[in-house]
Amino acid sequence: MTDIGTTEDGRAAAEEAAPGEGLVARGAEAPHGVGLDAPRVTTGETSGDGTDRARLVRARWAIAAVFAVHGAVTGNFATRVPWIQDHTGIGPGQLGLALAFPAIGASLAMPLAAAISHRLGARRALRILLSGWTLALVLPALAPNLVVLCIALFMYGAAAGMPDVAMNALGVETENRLGRSIMSGLHGMWSVGVLVGSAVGTLAAHLDVDARLHQAVASGVLLVIGLLVSRAVLDVRPEPDEEAPPHFALPPKSALLIGMISFCAVFAEGASLDWSAVYLKDVIDTGAGLAAATTTAFALMMAVARLAGDRVVDRFGGVLTVRAGGVLSTAGGLLVVLAPGPALAITGFALLGLGCAVVVPLAFAAAARSGPNPSQAIAGVATVTYSSGLVAPSLIGGLAHATSLVVSFGVVTALSFGLIVGANVLRVKAKA
Repeated sequence: MTDIGTTEDGRAAAEEAAPGEGLVARGAEAPHGVGLDAPRVTTGETSGDGTDRARLVRARWAIAAVFAVHGAVTGNFATRVPWIQDHTGIGPGQLGLALAFPAIGASLAMPLAAAISHRLGARRALRILLSGWTLALVLPALAPNLVVLCIALFMYGAAAGMPDVAMNALGVETENRLGRSIMSGLHGMWSVGVLVGSAVGTLAAHLDVDARLHQAVASGVLLVIGLLVSRAVLDVRPEPDEEAPPHFALPPKSALLIGMISFCAVFAEGASLDWSAVYLKDVIDTGAGLAAATTTAFALMMAVARLAGDRVVDRFGGVLTVRAGGVLSTAGGLLVVLAPGPALAITGFALLGLGCAVVVPLAFAAAARSGPNPSQAIAGVATVTYSSGLVAPSLIGGLAHATSLVVSFGVVTALSFGLIVGANVLRVKAKA
């Protein structure tokens, strides 16, 4: 791998990637910020001169802004799910079916991101993929019926997954070169983007703005912002003789238990993002504005936890942090299920967001240490994790159709308890 526009000293400071493992593989090998039970060790891999260091700092903030833009698309969509449901005239079961299609689209598209980055270079690939994601925001609100909505959500999911993989790979590469943990903070910026997007969506819902107009305007604004901020990310390119990465990497057996912990957190996150507003509207019988505010509360707590996550994990260790998060998530789920009114339900969703926020970055780091090939482990777990998160909303809808949304979030509560029970699997010793 080479970084266009980086000095020789700066390149020497970066870790060497194994031939044929590509951008995702190289980023996965960083030990920084792994957040297990030992204090974080900084290798001191920094650039060789002030100019290159300044470029890395700019790249760090640029990739943070990319995470925020990606999250803002999600926030704008999630708050208008009730409008889309009403506009298409579908019930909870049909909505759950439709929400399975982002998972299908993302599962098929995510493995392609590394190959696209290998062919085009990391920066150009990210700019193209991020642009496609911002434009895909308009599609779900245009659907007049269930069939078109399923097609639109398939395209929406495919457009979401590829820049997600690309920006995480660049985030870890930037972390490697800076020599300090930034990944929890980057995921925090994604949550900030969700928060901003959901706040815009909440205002639009409160003002009864047609979601088609709202999403079109938001899409255009985010497209411009994404193109501007992505100009400063690292431009990592493969060596001339470097083989293209595989389209799909299966995690080793040692990473599967770690993937199960990540699954519990991502299931709670995906269910809450897409169903919290519907839950408030249908179960608690609130108005559209207050229902949309529930998504904002959830996103706010995730943002706070992730932005503070690096320091908390460095101090207390990953296992204790995840276990404490499981306690908060379980308490939040119980509040949601038992809430007689909107105040307790919104508090419950906020606790769910606070509790599951830092699990995914820790699971990725533990996966990288779990087997002889860290790159393969983290790439495979990433695909499974994000796909599981996109499947969660459809499973919630199907269960709600068969029983009720209250029962559905009882399942979310049970999975949150799994974080308490299974946190110890993150206690992975680093490979020599």
